[in-house]
Amino acid sequence: MKLSVEFPSVSYREGGDGVRRLAQSIESIGFDQLDVFDHVVMGFPTANREAPMYPPKMPILEALIALSHVAAVTERIGLGTEVLVLPQRQPVLVAKQVSTLDTLSGGRVRLGIGVGWQESEYDALEEDFHTRGRRMDEAIELMRAYWSDENVDYQGRFYTSTAMAMEPKPPQGRRLPIWIGGNSDRALRRVAEYGDGWLATAITDPDVAARCKAKIAAYAEQAGRDPGEISYQMMLDVPPRDEAGKRFYAELDRVRARAAEVRAMGFGWGALNATAIFQAGARSVDAIVHVLGQAYEAIRSEVGGPMS
Repeated sequence: MKLSVEFPSVSYREGGDGVRRLAQSIESIGFDQLDVFDHVVMGFPTANREAPMYPPKMPILEALIALSHVAAVTERIGLGTEVLVLPQRQPVLVAKQVSTLDTLSGGRVRLGIGVGWQESEYDALEEDFHTRGRRMDEAIELMRAYWSDENVDYQGRFYTSTAMAMEPKPPQGRRLPIWIGGNSDRALRRVAEYGDGWLATAITDPDVAARCKAKIAAYAEQAGRDPGEISYQMMLDVPPRDEAGKRFYAELDRVRARAAEVRAMGFGWGALNATAIFQAGARSVDAIVHVLGQAYEAIRSEVGGPMS
């Protein structure tokens, strides 16, 4: 099993040095991937909308800028997003940003994307919340064209590019991996039609995981793709909402058992949430690194190295 860490924006409280030290430590521990989550802004509750899923003033670093900072101080670890809310961003600009990051990091980028859930954030960025799924599909096609074609001509319903060029191309070219998050039927179909992998939340019922994977495989075959080309990652645990959740990463037997469970469901990647580790009481970069190191060793003792 390969292992990813969702990077905690709260590390910025120890300055740029704290962010850099944490990224380098995650790499030196042995993790395969470092992912940054994405929200540009968060909305306060109003008379017309409920409180958001997260506190409005929760600190969140801009994902691609943070990854460029991390890329400069690491050498091996994969760099990605989990997930970038793609339809609230202009896709040609995202294609350029990701291509630049891939170029300067030596081809280490994996782009995780999703449609998001916060309508007020779309409003603040002046993008249409209600067409986000259809625009996401076009955005994927358009980005891959810019990553590979010398002369880009793309005519979609929402996006067009006529006789355009983008250089430099990312080292990974058109095959720069795009992994897609979401559990809806449309999200699973999107994984099958456009994605290189599925980023799953923490599913505890093996039957649910199996049904989702079966849907992806069936949709892939309908789209003329080999289902075996699609990879799978699952979060080991959700952000803690009670005392039991807060104890998850402190109880290494639970971490080991959960990693084995995720692997048994056929997921070649497991993801650890370092923000959850902070929420559970590891309030400094050094404390987060300590917990991540213990969890890594526990997981490796249970499931060994990467799946072939």
